[in-house]
Amino acid sequence: MRTLNERRDVIPLIAEVFREFGYEGSSLSRITEKTGLGKGSLYHFFPGGKEDMAKAVLDEVDAWFEREVFAPLRNDAPEAAITRMWDSVISYFRSGRRICLVGAFALDGTRDRFSDAISRYFVRWIASLSDALVRLGWNPADANLSAEEIVLGIQGALVLARATDDESLFVRTIDRLRLRLEPRKGSQRSRARRGA
Repeated sequence: MRTLNERRDVIPLIAEVFREFGYEGSSLSRITEKTGLGKGSLYHFFPGGKEDMAKAVLDEVDAWFEREVFAPLRNDAPEAAITRMWDSVISYFRSGRRICLVGAFALDGTRDRFSDAISRYFVRWIASLSDALVRLGWNPADANLSAEEIVLGIQGALVLARATDDESLFVRTIDRLRLRLEPRKGSQRSRARRGA
């Protein structure tokens, strides 16, 4: 009998099928080929079929980002948490070689099926980053706008790096985005953000 750990172990493999072929293009035969599990085993782990698999994958992505990015941004020292966010993003997206599955699901008809999970992921990222910036002394309106721009920039860089087959574009973009959040000593922008 297969165990819950085996179910957990197969979720990343299913995620890669969804990343490569999208939700609609991820047939059960492609999933069985990638996972090495038969259809019976897949239905044992995921009684709801492909939709159940996608939900499990989105839950896994969400749990990773909650643990590695969102919670630290909300709870840890803000400068360290923001640095951790950059490092985690580069690592998770493999320096631009791995698409954002949540973002990919948001761009096609799959969005309607999983709209709550997709929306919650992006809203929490923006809110968590905004919270860290406010704790650094930014005014809330600027913090929220900048957090939106940063998440937008990360997602856009993933798409553009993939579209142009230029992985270095992602890392260059992250470097530029990182600079946007660094205070410029003595600058008007820095003073305004810190409420001076």
